Amino acid sequence: MRLVECVPNFSEGRNKTKIDEIVNEIKKTDGVKILDVSPDYDHNRTVVTFLGEPEWVVKAAYSACRKASEIIDMSKHTGEHPRMGATDVIPFVPVRDVTMGECVELARELGKKIGDDLHIPVYLYEAAATKPEREDLAYIRKGQYEGFFYKIKQPGWEPDFGPREVSIKSGVTAVGARPPLIAFNVNLNTQNLDIAKNIARAVRNSSGGFRYVKAIGVNLEDKKMVQVSMNMTDYKKTPLYRAYELIKIEAAKYGVNIAETEIIGLLPSEALIDTAISYLQVHSFNNEQILENHIYE
Repeated sequence: MRLVECVPNFSEGRNKTKIDEIVNEIKKTDGVKILDVSPDYDHNRTVVTFLGEPEWVVKAAYSACRKASEIIDMSKHTGEHPRMGATDVIPFVPVRDVTMGECVELARELGKKIGDDLHIPVYLYEAAATKPEREDLAYIRKGQYEGFFYKIKQPGWEPDFGPREVSIKSGVTAVGARPPLIAFNVNLNTQNLDIAKNIARAVRNSSGGFRYVKAIGVNLEDKKMVQVSMNMTDYKKTPLYRAYELIKIEAAKYGVNIAETEIIGLLPSEALIDTAISYLQVHSFNNEQILENHIYE
């Protein structure tokens, strides 16, 4: 069976009824399986992970995007996470017997359908990008929903699909193809947002940190702490423990400790195994030593 993973992010993390309506659109699509639903109150965002054969994954993603456009009003949305649309991003990830090139074609197919049928501007990103600068999602999303009304009219900012006019209710959507990404957050035992922003600046690629890390500092009002929120775009080249250790060192400069960490959505087991090997300093470890790898063969 050919398998593609899809990880759409929706700009709603507080209203369970709305989240359930979106998720139900995916559930009722034949040929796909929901693996995870991760809402976040402070970010006001929900990440859904599902899997299936390519044609069914595209169908489910479109249905969820259509429902989000009906029930989410971006003109009233607030949250800590950068966002530009009701369905903010839709990435396709190759899993089994599917190439990245095929995922690019899926992104283009879905992007065109969203643009044509839902009249939402769509920008292709990462491997599906039509311009080098659009490979970086942060570049596309700069200015967020509010800034796009002006930006979309500027030279070079025509969408790949859909109207060159922002939908007030639904905003803008990015559709792309990429390798597995890990959403890894580190919470600090302080309410000083400047500290989180400074640490994010030290760890992220765009300001001189690790090549495969995107990071921002955000406020977690309900937890009374701040967070370094990261996307680890290549966990093999920049492992979780390396980012964690740098954040720990930088936080100590301010007399601050790490309170906890969290993973949003799913991640490859290899990322956690590599972390365990590093901290335990295990010599000559291999996957054949993992019990479950034998039980479930």
